[in-house]
Amino acid sequence: MTNSEYYKDKICIVTGANSGIGYSLTEKLLKMGAIVYMAGRNPEKVEKAAEQLSQYSDRIHTIIVDVTIQEQVQKAIEDTAEEAGRLDFLFNNAGIGGTMPFETATLDDWKRIIDINLWSVIYGVHTAVPIMLKQGYGHIVNTSSAAGIYPNSFQSLYGLTKYGVTGFTESLRYEYAEMGIHFSTICPGNIATPIFKKSFDGSVIDELPIPDDAIPADQAAKFILDRVAEHEGVIIIPEELRKLWQAYVIGVADDMFLQMAHERRQSYKKKGTYF
Repeated sequence: MTNSEYYKDKICIVTGANSGIGYSLTEKLLKMGAIVYMAGRNPEKVEKAAEQLSQYSDRIHTIIVDVTIQEQVQKAIEDTAEEAGRLDFLFNNAGIGGTMPFETATLDDWKRIIDINLWSVIYGVHTAVPIMLKQGYGHIVNTSSAAGIYPNSFQSLYGLTKYGVTGFTESLRYEYAEMGIHFSTICPGNIATPIFKKSFDGSVIDELPIPDDAIPADQAAKFILDRVAEHEGVIIIPEELRKLWQAYVIGVADDMFLQMAHERRQSYKKKGTYF
C-alpha cells in the first residue's frame, strides 16, 4: 500500500483546519482522496478555507466547534462518525503559541493555553477511542511541538502543554498497540504559519516576523502524512531536530540550551520576541 492509498476514501477530522498546518493537512488529505471534516471555531474562517478547496467539494465538510468545550468536541466527533459510518482519523491539531517570561504569565494565561492546547486533545481522544475500539481500527494524530520533546526558554506555558500532549500520546500508542488503534505525535519546529503573527490573546501583529528557517506548511504536511502512514510514533520536522532531541535526552546539550536561553532573553528584551 502506498502512502496515498492509506488515506484514500478515509474519514478524517482535522481541528484547527482553517489555517496553518491544519489547513495544509486538510489539503493534502483531500488530494490523496480522503473525506475531510474541517473543524474550526470561527464560521467565517472555516467557510473561507473550505471555499479555497472547492474543487474537492464532494469530499469536504465543515464543523464549527470550540475545542475548549467538551460537549462540542464530543458532539462533533460522534456526529461525524454517525454520519460517515466510521471514523478513520482524528487529527487533534488546534492550538496556540505562548511565548513570554514565566514571571509575567497570569493564572488566566495558564488556563487559556492548557484549555486550548491540552484539554482539547484530551476531549478529542476521550471521544474517539471508544468509537475506534468498537470498529476495531483508527489512527489518532495529536499535534505537539519540538517544545514538547526538549526545553525551550520563554515557552514554559507552551512547553507544559506540548510535553503533556507528547507523553499522553506516546503512552496511548503502546497501550492500544494490540487493539488496532494507532497514535502519532507531530513535533514541528519552525513552520511558516500564522501562529508566529499572533499574540497570546489571539490578535494579529503583522510586524512580528516568521523565522527565516521556517519550513512551508504544505511541505511539512506532506512529510507528516507520509510518516503517519508509516505508523511513526514521534514525528519530528525538520528532521535535523531529532539530533537535538537525542542530545538533550543523553544530557550532552546543556551548554547549548543555556546559550539559547541567554540569546532569547536578550532578543525578548529588545524585540518582544525570542527570534
